[in-house]
Amino acid sequence: MAQIKAHEFDGLIKRTGIPYRAFLIYGPDNGLVSERARELSKKIDVDLADDFATIRLESSEISSDPGRLADEIGSIGLFGGDRLIWVKNAGGDKKLPAIISGVLEEITESVTLIIEAGDLKKSSPLRKMIEKAPPALAIPCYADDGRSLQALIDQELGAANLRIENDARQLLLSFLGGDRLASRGELQKLTLYCQEQKNITAEDVTNAIGDASSISVDETVDAILTGNINELDKSFSKIIISKTPIFLVLRSCLAQLQQIDIMRSEIEVNKKQAGQVMSEMGRYIHFKRKPAFEKALRKWTCSKLSKEMDRLSNTILETRKNAALEESIARQALMRVCLLSR
Repeated sequence: MAQIKAHEFDGLIKRTGIPYRAFLIYGPDNGLVSERARELSKKIDVDLADDFATIRLESSEISSDPGRLADEIGSIGLFGGDRLIWVKNAGGDKKLPAIISGVLEEITESVTLIIEAGDLKKSSPLRKMIEKAPPALAIPCYADDGRSLQALIDQELGAANLRIENDARQLLLSFLGGDRLASRGELQKLTLYCQEQKNITAEDVTNAIGDASSISVDETVDAILTGNINELDKSFSKIIISKTPIFLVLRSCLAQLQQIDIMRSEIEVNKKQAGQVMSEMGRYIHFKRKPAFEKALRKWTCSKLSKEMDRLSNTILETRKNAALEESIARQALMRVCLLSR
């Protein structure tokens, strides 16, 4: 089966030659999906600014015109050379798997196909098809864990020639995660704030990115994880009064459930104890939040987490479709997760 694990991407991208012509990049972290697609595109000998060499398509364009993808794959660039076909938002299109399957064998060495998609289950037709196709590779993208966040911090701060104190690093980690592009954006904001100095303190982190709205969001999520309905009501009311975007609460709650899901699989699949998993994978969770996190880790199961993550993703979509009812929709969804935690 042509697929790699999430942590194997860095090794893949360092290879001098990658023996695949088509790539499916998918997962719940949309920012990481986009970032890895861009990294992969840089390995291809094409000019990304050249509209004749790099063809960008939405999945809806292919679905409405099934022959479009085959035409693009079979075309020759105006000035010759390699070509990149980049398809976005492919996850929910039911027609796309069959269309892509029909053209994979036609992809020559001068053409590369990159497909971006959201979170795909193992039963997804698109994912199953790509994993079984010899010239294709599936690349999953999951929310950053402590280790990958540490690497991201070191990468961004190292590029800016900045060092960070230990307590500042712990505080910074509590503000990151859930979406790679959002995390990288926060780090770039921090490096810009500290560009005139060599060392980053906890105060710098608070001043640059740790505002009151972030703290209120954390309070709300912790109340949900511990099943504290009264505290959820109070903290959510603070969110409303402070005009903090409700989307941040939903996104943060979803990110926390995703992280718990990754850690919980160590308990259910590898038969580890919760305390061992926390010590191995929860070292970078802020110490004030560890009790709520560990309590949720012990109580939730992977199957229940999967269902609630799907519901929260749908809730985010519903709040966008019905902006006037955003508060009511979000409150009801968060209350449900809180009751299940309790």
